[in-house]
Amino acid sequence: MSGMDTPITLHQPKRLEIGAGAAERLGAWAEGAQRPLIVASGPTAQYVDRLGLSGDIKVLDDIPPEPDLPAFEAALAAARAHKPDLVVGLGGGSVLDVAKLLAALWDAETDLRSVAGPNKVAGRTSRLAQVATTAGTGSEAGIRALITDPETKSKIATESPHLLADIAILDPELTYSVPPAVTAATGIDAMAHCVEAFTNIRAHDLIDGYARMGFNLVGKYLRRAVEDGTDTEARAGMMLASYYGGLCLGPVNTAAGHALSYPLGTRLSLPHGLANAIIFPHVLAYNQSVAPEKTAEIAAALGLADAATEETLLHSAHGFCRDLGVEMRLEKHGADRAALPDWAAEAHAIRRLMDNNPRDMSVEDVARIYDAAY
Repeated sequence: MSGMDTPITLHQPKRLEIGAGAAERLGAWAEGAQRPLIVASGPTAQYVDRLGLSGDIKVLDDIPPEPDLPAFEAALAAARAHKPDLVVGLGGGSVLDVAKLLAALWDAETDLRSVAGPNKVAGRTSRLAQVATTAGTGSEAGIRALITDPETKSKIATESPHLLADIAILDPELTYSVPPAVTAATGIDAMAHCVEAFTNIRAHDLIDGYARMGFNLVGKYLRRAVEDGTDTEARAGMMLASYYGGLCLGPVNTAAGHALSYPLGTRLSLPHGLANAIIFPHVLAYNQSVAPEKTAEIAAALGLADAATEETLLHSAHGFCRDLGVEMRLEKHGADRAALPDWAAEAHAIRRLMDNNPRDMSVEDVARIYDAAY
């Protein structure tokens, strides 16, 4: 499930700044920007002053988790009114995704649906800076953006090199305030990006390298970051793991794990990281039989006690997530067991991800996983 001779394209931000205090370097890089637009959320707006920006600054601090189309359109209207020459994403994955799209679309005579899919964005005139405040999605590294369609509860996915940041900043100090449970869930999400790319039918030796570095960093640092939010080394390690996961998404992407997580996000309003954390052990174990060597490598990196069989791997991986403080039962998150078959059909229909999975998964298989997670 890898081939060095398979053609792929890897996009990366033009510049990466990482380390304690890195956010303060943005001002010097952005010198000359006269109308910055900072896209944030309530919790991340507190970091605006650290960026050292000047000029006519507009802050959008009301981007919700898992933004839907009306929320994005409101942000787009505000961006068009401000006419920014620099767009800064300051937040987690949802904020960074919105920032990408605003930078590309604010001065374009088009809407989001018109550019959904691959390579439909015509260009971008504003510079784009991405300042991550969580370690999970790796959105700062990538060329994709996801917005929820309120009618279908599915994701509107846009992919283009024009969504790539000119500079990405990973400052572990900006993640100190992330609560332990959120740190755990987002960290598992970062790991899932690496794992799903690593075991993907489209896996590639180049991306395998990033994936290995990513899930090994998670194994080394996630528990430390959960136990002590001000452990700067652990926080930096997790931000780098998240970044590596973001690089995995472009040429290879995720697979069944993320497909199964999306209905949990849209139907239960679960944060993306939490939804992925709940699903991760089940899909890791499901795929073991067709990717035994890579699965064993993942299990060793995470220190899973017993990964000899699908059943024991599921138990160990589930315990890994649970012991980090993640509530793993869908029942506790308000799921209706009677709705699970419909959610299974919805997940199974996300073929852009399901078709990447190394082991074929039927609707009934998805339903069994949901039921086991209930």
